Amino acid sequence: MTTATSNDLDFGNATTLDASLSDNVRGLKGSEILKIAASVREMIAAGKKVCNLTVGDFNSKQFPIPTGLREGIARALANGETNYPPSDGVLSLRKAVADYVAREFGVRYPLESVLIAAGARPILYGTYRCVLNPGDTVIYSLPSWNNNHYSWITQAKAIEVAAHEKDGFQPTLDLLAPHLKNANLLCLCTPSNPTGTLIAPDELKRITEAVCEENAGRAKAGKRALFMMHDQVYASLVYGNAKHAHPVALVPESAPWVISLDAISKSMAATGVRVGWVTAAPAVVARMRDFLGHVGAWAPRAEQVAVAEFLGNTEALGQFRGEMDAKVKALLNALYGGFAAMKKAGLPVECVEPQGAIYLSLQLKLIGKTFKGRKIATNADIGALLLEEAGMAVVPFQAFGLKDETGWFRLSVGAVSPADIEQCLPRVKALLEAVK
Repeated sequence: MTTATSNDLDFGNATTLDASLSDNVRGLKGSEILKIAASVREMIAAGKKVCNLTVGDFNSKQFPIPTGLREGIARALANGETNYPPSDGVLSLRKAVADYVAREFGVRYPLESVLIAAGARPILYGTYRCVLNPGDTVIYSLPSWNNNHYSWITQAKAIEVAAHEKDGFQPTLDLLAPHLKNANLLCLCTPSNPTGTLIAPDELKRITEAVCEENAGRAKAGKRALFMMHDQVYASLVYGNAKHAHPVALVPESAPWVISLDAISKSMAATGVRVGWVTAAPAVVARMRDFLGHVGAWAPRAEQVAVAEFLGNTEALGQFRGEMDAKVKALLNALYGGFAAMKKAGLPVECVEPQGAIYLSLQLKLIGKTFKGRKIATNADIGALLLEEAGMAVVPFQAFGLKDETGWFRLSVGAVSPADIEQCLPRVKALLEAVK
């Protein structure tokens, strides 16, 4: 049999072919973060020194997954755990998640409230699909991760509320309240990607109580409920005096409407292992199970078995977290301390003290200035200068929905070493000193 090579295949005119695809997919924007990361990889491959603060992932040499988890996965594979898992997840993991949520966040969910998936991303997408009809309204604050894309995919009407620096770029009830009446879904992420900040428990309680009050009125009027999607994927990574809270623990009567998602991707540096879960009302979980079953978004069976075992080992889990949190905090402190020193020296820098996750929010006040006669007009200009002149790669807040050219960026520390940061900061300082 003759095999056609790539040179033999004629795919026709790419523009014409693309025009035949759906309007939805043709209007969807790809990940801005991944595009920036691709450029960084090209520079690194060319031998250039880059402190890569872009993708929210981990260097597996610096942040390996827990030894017990790795060994558990190998054991499960050796024991033949290679078949389809149940559509709602392996029973042992669902039990372990229910115990974990009760232990960590003070909410005891029944097993029917727990659904396992291939990371948190399918659950986030599934929440949009299960709650929203085309034309329904979703509220989220800016900057935020991927809500703009999921709004487009589901043909939802997005109400984007710009959060303020003084609030750590997290939403407040005052910002959200005017829009709750007409919304079907409210999206919260705490600790936040991209800001590295938390919604304070008191403020989260106020927001959650407002959702309950809104739904009480809707129930009397026979209207569909307002749901709250609560993304707490970074909940184990909290620093200093910041406190993380679960909305249902704060306001138990919110249980019917809170859809809370979590995963091991960030808490165990296991982004590629792909195990996540949702806890919500059983009626909501049943629908999401059916939807995600058709998508095929199950977490691999062997990984589920291993995660169940590791989640139940509180001693090993606590030890791993203590070590991981200390390393992440040290990296964030090094970045924050370096930029705080630049600000103190009078350089055009502002940054928000990190409270959680793996991110630092940094503002470089360079719009309207020049570097060696080169006009700086946009965040993209700043990012290019940082990369070319200082070897520091960052992601502008525009990648998280903000439109304004404000000089704000997300810096992610999961894939860099202390030495990378130490060597990079003087280069950034020299660049800022040369800007006029």
